[in-house]
Amino acid sequence: MTNLVSAKWLKENFNNENMVIVDCRFDLMDKNYGKKSYEKNHIQGAVRVDIETELSSKVQEHGGRHPLPSIDKLKTTFENLGISNNSIVVCYDEGDLAGPSRLWWILKYLGHNEVYVLGGGINEFISIGGTADNKTPNIPKKGNFTVNVNESMRVDMKYVKERLYKDNVAIIDSRENKRYLGEFEPVDIKAGHIPSAINYFWMDILEKNGENMNIKCVEDLKKHFEKLNNYDEVIVYCGSGITACPNSLALSEIGIDHKVYSGSFSDWVSYNDNDVNTTVQ
Repeated sequence: MTNLVSAKWLKENFNNENMVIVDCRFDLMDKNYGKKSYEKNHIQGAVRVDIETELSSKVQEHGGRHPLPSIDKLKTTFENLGISNNSIVVCYDEGDLAGPSRLWWILKYLGHNEVYVLGGGINEFISIGGTADNKTPNIPKKGNFTVNVNESMRVDMKYVKERLYKDNVAIIDSRENKRYLGEFEPVDIKAGHIPSAINYFWMDILEKNGENMNIKCVEDLKKHFEKLNNYDEVIVYCGSGITACPNSLALSEIGIDHKVYSGSFSDWVSYNDNDVNTTVQ
């Protein structure tokens, strides 16, 4: 398997006793969306993780709008969801991949290999006859999760700053183009992008499949990101570290090594002496 599984695969392997299915639906502008969606309907047996309160910590002076929680807190969160080192974790949303990619990236960062994003999300799963309900499942037992952090996956502000304007380094801004250009900024204190960053909007890795949203095929992703093969190093960021993760997932699918600036633009602009640009690189 790659980093994704299909709805068909999940349906066929639904009763695997090592499987933990995690609902990751959320909306940046509606903090209650994930909870409301889960309570209305979710894949049968799925547990829920809250992107805002469990996969992010409290905002401080630096660290961005969705700082990563401590390793110990993340370990506790995953064990409370029933996740152990031998668990097969399948995470999903409605298909746009932002929430489950965040969970996927964090688990990979903590050294968990068997974590997959459900292509097409809950909608595709239901459309092929997968079972969904609104019952909160009983977690049979607390997980036992030993952390093995992969530090090469994550970088901080200082690391990025040292690589501005390097010809062999691609700094990828995952936000929509008008935010990259500083024409529109709904949440952060400055508008624009990190100097020398190039724009790859995270939603451009997706395509409509009937009524469902899914990630593009490998060949299309390779074409989309082909210019990145010209660089020795790729660093990915977004506004707060969440929607950089779908781009990270897509890059992993096509074998482009990269790092995520987890604090992202909201961390970058929290330092007064950091410049921002509003022109296309």
